[in-house]
Amino acid sequence: MAHRLRAVGLDFVEVAPVRMVFAREMAAGPEAVYRALADDVPGWPEWFSAVTFARPTGDGSTREIHLRGGGRFQETIIAAKEPEVYAYRVDVANTPGVRAFAEEWRLTPSGTGTHVRWTFAIDGTAPIRFAVKLASSGLGRAFRGAVAELDRRLAASEGPS
Repeated sequence: MAHRLRAVGLDFVEVAPVRMVFAREMAAGPEAVYRALADDVPGWPEWFSAVTFARPTGDGSTREIHLRGGGRFQETIIAAKEPEVYAYRVDVANTPGVRAFAEEWRLTPSGTGTHVRWTFAIDGTAPIRFAVKLASSGLGRAFRGAVAELDRRLAASEGPS
């Protein structure tokens, strides 16, 4: 059953009751990483193994996301500033107990590559907050694997120099 979540803005990623921040370096430049995040939403399942389906909806300011394990989300883009930040909030989720949920991808030039920082921010009932905290190491592994796979794909799409 789908549940409507509280609408939050970009500031939520800094003040949420549960925040997890993961970071990793990529060889690809910020512009290429941003395009993969924001412009190629249907491509997410090719590099982020937790995502099984992704598509922009409406005029592109919203998304539909399906996760491995059955999670289903309707999201709204809350920040799209190329090539620095891409963030979205979950408006509708099929997970009971979640009250508000947003994610932010912050991209910073690092040498010829990109420093990627992903913030996972959530508010929910006590059992949800506890479960998310327990899942921290798994979320970190998923993030690291996704960023590594995206970096490989972006390098392959550039071809030989």
